[in-house]
Amino acid sequence: VDPAYGGQGLPIVLNQCLYEMMNSANQAWAMYPGLSHGALECLHAHGTEAQKATYLPRLASGEWMGTMCLTEPHSGTDLGLLRTRAEPQPDGTYRITGQKIFISAGDHEMSANIVHLVLARLPDAPAGSKGISLFVVPKFLIAADGSPGERNAIWCTGLEHKMGINGSATCQLELEGALGTLVGEPHKGLASMFVMMNAARLGVGNQSLGLTEVAYQNAAAYARERLQMRALSGAKAKDKPADPIIVHPDVRRMLLTARAYAEGGRALAVYIALLIDKMLASDDADERRECADLTALLTPIVKAFLTDNGWIATSHCMQVYGGHGYVRDNGMEQFVRDARINMIYEGTNAVQSLDLLGRKVLADNGAKLRKFGKIVAAFVEDNGTDEAMQEFVNPLADLGDKLTKLTTELGMKAMGNADEVGAAAVDYLRVCGHLVFAYFWARMAKVALAAQAGGDSFYAAKLATARFYFAKLLPETAGLIRSARAGLAPLMAMDEALF
Repeated sequence: VDPAYGGQGLPIVLNQCLYEMMNSANQAWAMYPGLSHGALECLHAHGTEAQKATYLPRLASGEWMGTMCLTEPHSGTDLGLLRTRAEPQPDGTYRITGQKIFISAGDHEMSANIVHLVLARLPDAPAGSKGISLFVVPKFLIAADGSPGERNAIWCTGLEHKMGINGSATCQLELEGALGTLVGEPHKGLASMFVMMNAARLGVGNQSLGLTEVAYQNAAAYARERLQMRALSGAKAKDKPADPIIVHPDVRRMLLTARAYAEGGRALAVYIALLIDKMLASDDADERRECADLTALLTPIVKAFLTDNGWIATSHCMQVYGGHGYVRDNGMEQFVRDARINMIYEGTNAVQSLDLLGRKVLADNGAKLRKFGKIVAAFVEDNGTDEAMQEFVNPLADLGDKLTKLTTELGMKAMGNADEVGAAAVDYLRVCGHLVFAYFWARMAKVALAAQAGGDSFYAAKLATARFYFAKLLPETAGLIRSARAGLAPLMAMDEALF
């Protein structure tokens, strides 16, 4: 956060690492400061000087907290359908009326005020998403001395009864002529809100990363202690009535899957945080542009790939506990319940996939993808003759070539029928996610190989996990590529009346 408004000015990388631990501790609670941070950054980027002076110091200090109010009962992914309206007032303020749902941290008494960022339409707004404006609407109106004053006309009319994240108040909000002020330009609200939305998408990926790690740590500890059956190859703990379940190959498969997804996800999350730090701090315009392009490309992958993996990993880790994971006593089922929302909110993973293939790849003829491809190619070139790296470099290079061919093929199909993008996008994102993970796992393997002679168990474990990833998880891409190439026809052949 900008020190001019009471922040510490620390790098995004540090924030990323802190929030992973917070999400491991309690994802639902960590949403409160996370949303406040997003609201602060949005106002910092697009607010007036008066708005910044009023809201930013209090959001930075935690005295006030923030939300983002987008969704309406009839308008979820398609924000162009929203109906909340904003009526201009003679003094330059606006009276905002409408209903919002699924508003995380929408109402509570943990802070003296709540700063709602609300999307609404002005009377002269064009139809669709190009007619949406952004407003800041405080729960309590701001008094002349800057303190919370009278109650604003924005009310919590109900709490959602959810599968997970039950520590977060997910509210239905009713605005009945609530007083607000315009943020940014009229009809440009969606673009302004994307500052918060993009940060939120990275944050959601981090939520699943935190859940993956905490689920893994618990499951690994349980697997070392839980005694059940003997190993198929003979007793391993002969002094005990049964072997610890960690001796069984399939238990190890589940544990290593979670570990590989946690450590690969962490590498990607820290990398994109570093890109954002460079984008914000560099004096070199070309470097800023390069970092912005890579961030744009990788954001939907962070959001969708890490959350899909988080769902897989938390489910696996609950499975390690068997029936003891299904009951509430051990907390494993909460990780699974909490992980499920991450694939839905802040743009469903299918929407992220469409964004990646349609907007981030095909829209610029693959320019952003080629930038990442050059990074991968340079690594392959630098390490291609290292015999010890062949088991990592060769699959990475092979997948890079296959992704290039797949992208070209899908681009040609899309020119004939745009629905081909929708048919292939989810598979395509997962292939891209594996390419990114394979690159980072190859980098980590290189470091571990160089350090293994020192006898540090950290590097031994890293190398073993890398080998597991390349042998057991990366091969998923073969089926995904085949599925993506199958295209639209198998999905659309059946008449909708037959569903």
